[in-house]
Amino acid sequence: MTASLPGPVETTDSIRLALRSWTEVEAYLEHCKGVIIPLGSTEQHGPTGAIGTDALTAEAIALEVGRRSGVLVTPVQAFGMAEHHLGFAGTMSLQPATLLAVLHDLVLSLARHGFERVFVINGHGGNIATTKAAFAQAHGTATSRDLPVAPMLRCRLANWFMSGPVMRQARDLYGDREGHHATPSEIAVTLQIEPSLISKRRDLPDPAPAGPIHGPEDFRRRHPDGRMGSHPSLATAEHGAALLETAAAALSEDLHSFLSAA
Repeated sequence: MTASLPGPVETTDSIRLALRSWTEVEAYLEHCKGVIIPLGSTEQHGPTGAIGTDALTAEAIALEVGRRSGVLVTPVQAFGMAEHHLGFAGTMSLQPATLLAVLHDLVLSLARHGFERVFVINGHGGNIATTKAAFAQAHGTATSRDLPVAPMLRCRLANWFMSGPVMRQARDLYGDREGHHATPSEIAVTLQIEPSLISKRRDLPDPAPAGPIHGPEDFRRRHPDGRMGSHPSLATAEHGAALLETAAAALSEDLHSFLSAA
């Protein structure tokens, strides 16, 4: 069974894997086998939203969950499966097979060192199916390679924007104007964590309604400014602070149960 959580820390620096030495990570593994991977995407978020929205939000929430729990947080995987957004300048996408291979290799790298619980905090809906497939493949590979950790290896996907408390809060704030892409809830979180983005906020005309997606050209035709039924002009940094708090609280609880389970 995985050891209990290390406990909250004052700053996020101490839980950033990128700022630890290998000897510090080895010592960490003596008392905790859990790790958090923030997963995002680099894609358009409407005419006013940051292209890095999904990566920025996933990383910020992951770091806050790490601060509260003491669990190490890896660097953000900023590129995801965003093929349907390639009709908009600046989008950078991995094909599903590429993302699967990247996540598979990251999980296997961590498992090799003795990490037993991999908690992925995701900020992009297009990553969900591929991430679950990567988990399944990683489990199989760990077993076939006879990694000592294989019987204990567990992976969990936590989509912060789909957390029940976050969805309820977004509905209370924005109602049906939340939409499905470039939503005011995710834009609000970016305004909180990156104040320079506030200057980009402006009123926009009503967006095209949400609908089917049949490739990047079709997406651009149906949703010419990149939004899907969303009104990001409703977002504020104050909303973002509240949503980040809600997401971090909900995911911290989820992480605790994940690390404590057999």
